[in-house]
Amino acid sequence: MSEETPAGADDVAGLDLKPALEAVLMVVDEPATEEHLAKVLGRSRRAVADALRELSDEYTVAGRGFDLRLVAGGWRFYTRPEYAAAVEGFVLDGQQARLTQAALETLAVVAYRQPVSRSRVSAVRGVNCDGVMRTLLQRGLVEEAGTEPGTSAILYRTTNYFLERMGLRGLDELPELAPFLPEADAIEAETQEGVPSFDPDLPETDADDKTEL
Repeated sequence: MSEETPAGADDVAGLDLKPALEAVLMVVDEPATEEHLAKVLGRSRRAVADALRELSDEYTVAGRGFDLRLVAGGWRFYTRPEYAAAVEGFVLDGQQARLTQAALETLAVVAYRQPVSRSRVSAVRGVNCDGVMRTLLQRGLVEEAGTEPGTSAILYRTTNYFLERMGLRGLDELPELAPFLPEADAIEAETQEGVPSFDPDLPETDADDKTEL
């Protein structure tokens, strides 16, 4: 065995591929790429990709309560939608953890207009969205993406966790909804003062924003 070969690598490569993939995917906390799985298990990417797709088909045919899906560039186990109520009842134990309507609307604007500033998101929605944006940041659904030239306003975009939660491989799989969202520039042009700037560190005094959280 060469010095560059990890200890136990030959043992791993000798394992049955499908059970080995199942064992690894049981412990991942984010989608695992085919390249990474191939490296860890000492197999070719083609062999791993074929085995993953075969496993996914086998689970579907067997009617298992979980599914193996390619999401956000990697593979991970997911509960099938028809059994979501059972999982929700066990994990949440009656507690509501869903995003509010305001948060969902704000997330949609970010998804279709990214990278976008808070003030432009507020322009599209027509209300101060700072509190809702903080919620989305805390949940890991959006993240900072640099600053806007000219204004230095912080820009935001969706995260890989957003893709994972939505079951999307990439942003190109988003439904064709963007044409129905008004451009923030057009909204600004209709007012004399433009879009107001909100300081996310100031206490929230806008009644609409309080009710949305």
